[in-house]
Amino acid sequence: MSEGFDLDWLDLREPQDALARSEAVAARLLALLPARPRLLDLGAGTGSLFRWLAPRIGRAQAWTLVDRDKAMLEAAFDTIADRAEQVGLKVTFPNRKAMLVHAPGGAWRVEALAADLAEAPEILPLASHDAVLSSALCDLVSAAWVERMAASLRLPFYAALCVNGRAAFAPPHPADAAVLTAFRRDQRRDKGFGGPALGPLAPAAIAAAFAAHGFSVLRGASDWRVRQRGPLPMAAPGMRTHAFLTELVLGHAQAARRQDRRGGGAIGDWTDARLNQIAMRRLGLRIGHRDLLAIPPGR
Repeated sequence: MSEGFDLDWLDLREPQDALARSEAVAARLLALLPARPRLLDLGAGTGSLFRWLAPRIGRAQAWTLVDRDKAMLEAAFDTIADRAEQVGLKVTFPNRKAMLVHAPGGAWRVEALAADLAEAPEILPLASHDAVLSSALCDLVSAAWVERMAASLRLPFYAALCVNGRAAFAPPHPADAAVLTAFRRDQRRDKGFGGPALGPLAPAAIAAAFAAHGFSVLRGASDWRVRQRGPLPMAAPGMRTHAFLTELVLGHAQAARRQDRRGGGAIGDWTDARLNQIAMRRLGLRIGHRDLLAIPPGR
């Protein structure tokens, strides 16, 4: 069974993901889609990729959100409906399994599929969709999982926000290298997809696997870039950035301790320093990601 994520963390990272995703890679995906695209979103979480990409498609479309966590899928429906209504779009529920967001260019239909993606692609309704999408998923999966997907697909495969192992915190700290090395090692833990997770190897592994099956692969940078400056604003966006950075630092520290039990003192010093910099609005960071689009032969 694949590893899950916290709803609060997904909410905190959504604005950073939206800023980071490659517009050029997404534009190429949109050019491949038919008039009313049917999209399969793997590891959909709370639907952040839908909220980012659906307005860019603009016209009538149908999405199937796939996640093993039923509570996550329920949260996705709630969040999509809330955000749509906030911008004046009507939301209806034609049946117990589907939701319609009534946009000016045509309705956006959303359905959910609860499934353990460790068993993909065999469990996926590939024949009834026009593209397979994911966001922040493919660094969790194994090389064997990617190979099965590449061998089975004849559709565009879009993998956004795959970590590439590059990371930098500013100002520098003496323990940066040790923390980041241990963190990258932790990213390779088996996350329940039939072998060690790809972690920072994901972009290269995806490109190689799909190219071997005749796909062309488009890549674009999608780094998180955050720089705090000045007094802490009381507005919600400033507070969310503060919370995002705090969770990111604590997550790095926890993962590093898991892999480097003898380095607890240095990791603790690093954590204290970084949290203090967040409080003083002096922390900056860049976390490397890549967006990839594998395009089937002849497209």
